[in-house]
Amino acid sequence: VQLQASGGGLVQAGGSLRLSCAFSGGTFSRYSMAWFRQAPGKERESVAAIKWTGSTIYADSVKGRFTMSRDIAKNTVYLQMNSLIPEDTALYYCAASAGIITSTMTSAQAYANWGQGTQVTVSS
Repeated sequence: VQLQASGGGLVQAGGSLRLSCAFSGGTFSRYSMAWFRQAPGKERESVAAIKWTGSTIYADSVKGRFTMSRDIAKNTVYLQMNSLIPEDTALYYCAASAGIITSTMTSAQAYANWGQGTQVTVSS
């Protein structure tokens, strides 16, 4: 499985960005996907995840601002990020794995496949 993340950039606080993660090398509809982020000096944290069934889960810090979705026809997941704040600044990674259960959707250890990061910088 290969994952290609894109869409990061520099945006002012209050602005929006949409990240994309293109999936290849497997049966996309059978994989759960997730976005994680890591800021300098901080641990990697879960942002959002979408189970292979289509259910989603979000970190409390992004609920109501971020929306994760997928397009099965395009083998792509998206992270729409609105009302961005400087604390959202981080390197964002997409991840994928088959066979994930709901209780592990936010755990980095549950994901076997990772894309390269895409940088999101929010200026104040």
